[in-house]
Amino acid sequence: MSALHQTQPTSAGEQARALWISTTAFTICFAVWTIFSIIGVRIKDELGLSEAEFGLLIGMPILTGSLVRIFLGIWTSRYGGRLVYTLTMVAAALATFLLAYATTYPQMLLAGLGVGLAGGSFAVGVAYVSPFFPPEKQGTALGIFGAGNVGAAVTKFLAPFVLVAFGWQAVAEIWAVVLLLTAIVFWFSTEDDPQFRARRETRQPRKSFLKEFEPLKNVQVWRFSLYYFFAFGGFVALALWLPRYLVGVYGFSIETAGMIAAAYSIPGSIFRAYGGALSDKIGARKIMYAMFAVSAVATAILSVPAGGAMPIIVTPVVFVAVTFVLGFVMSLGKAAVYKHIPAYYPSHVGAVGGVVGMMGGLGGFVLPIAFGYLKDVTGLWSSCFMLLFVIVAASMIWMNASIRQIKRRAGEGMPAGAIAQ
Repeated sequence: MSALHQTQPTSAGEQARALWISTTAFTICFAVWTIFSIIGVRIKDELGLSEAEFGLLIGMPILTGSLVRIFLGIWTSRYGGRLVYTLTMVAAALATFLLAYATTYPQMLLAGLGVGLAGGSFAVGVAYVSPFFPPEKQGTALGIFGAGNVGAAVTKFLAPFVLVAFGWQAVAEIWAVVLLLTAIVFWFSTEDDPQFRARRETRQPRKSFLKEFEPLKNVQVWRFSLYYFFAFGGFVALALWLPRYLVGVYGFSIETAGMIAAAYSIPGSIFRAYGGALSDKIGARKIMYAMFAVSAVATAILSVPAGGAMPIIVTPVVFVAVTFVLGFVMSLGKAAVYKHIPAYYPSHVGAVGGVVGMMGGLGGFVLPIAFGYLKDVTGLWSSCFMLLFVIVAASMIWMNASIRQIKRRAGEGMPAGAIAQ
């Protein structure tokens, strides 16, 4: 029996406190993680940055916040989520505060490296929250926690007002102070997760770092990573790309395009909680099948060439409606992917959740670059949806083949550990 199932059951009060305080903290972390989406525009003008330099600046926190997730996830398993979550927020707050005093491009890139730690908090929160809940409730709990993605909308809506009134430096300072206060509240209002407490009380020796990474040799982990690369990475990429797409194809004003992109982001974050509850109720596998099926149809429709010399077949109304449906099912899929992790890897949630989160974050960094490259090469705005269709098709084929193999091996009487492919 895994360590997760050996721990004593927690009270409803402990569960609620761990979940809601962690979710609030993650919302603030996500708001800090995406701070360059607003202040980056003013910094670009002040420093006279090229488009490439600007892209690297706003992408630096996304990249580093993705790469660090696997290590933060493992450290959470080793040292406890309460400590690692608090230290992560403190470090990110310090980097964000120092950003306000950066005057050169290299200094801002270095600060962005530290700001990215705020995005790594996702892996910490998943490993911290999941042990508080029994398997049948983990999907709902992690779905609610993941809804902290809405922090990106908090920055998009509030930061512009602070920037106009007081300057971009004030945004960095205020966001840093709020994050630091959040870290303090988190430390004094939470307790260690039951899994970590059990290991400490029984004086269980820590796994070696190589042992922590052991599940990563399982192909299944990388299959889950591909799913999250699309569900989370694709969602983030579209949230960033939609304003440019709507302006380029349909001639929308940047204000209108920005509002549509913001409206796309908020439901896609909030409905993640619903996806977690559905995964508990009807099973994460069914949610994944539904996401891929609907996404395949949606991306196929949106792949119809539009713009330039091509006639616009997908009208603006149709485009907005289909993208909102796509965003909705992606939000459900994000929760379903993470429902799988504590179920299959209860003793390695930190490592597996970290690498899956890392791949999802990298999707949010890599896909917008790929979208721009495909547009330059093909001249087709809709080429971004062609790429997403390929990713969806590959994911669905791989998932279906793996499940068929699992069922076949189960029918042959093979042990469960041998069929987790």
